[in-house]
Amino acid sequence: MGELLDRLTSQLKTQGNKDPRNSAILFLRKQGSMKQDSLELTKKGLEREKMTPAERAIDRASKRSGRDPEDYEYDPKTNRATLKYGYR
Repeated sequence: MGELLDRLTSQLKTQGNKDPRNSAILFLRKQGSMKQDSLELTKKGLEREKMTPAERAIDRASKRSGRDPEDYEYDPKTNRATLKYGYR
């Protein structure tokens, strides 16, 4: 299996989810990262799995704001991307 499913399952487990693995599978299928009839990742899921934490954080921030990913910098201490100094 891939680390995408393992990472999401771990996150849901720490949030107190009763069935974290099943919840992770349902979430990944809903967002199109996992095929509906198996545990195989889709092309989108495989691309996401290859991303580094910095790339994922920047991707989340840019999608949320609609801004260019190059406008962001990654802070490994908080695992978040913020706008670079001087950007508004």
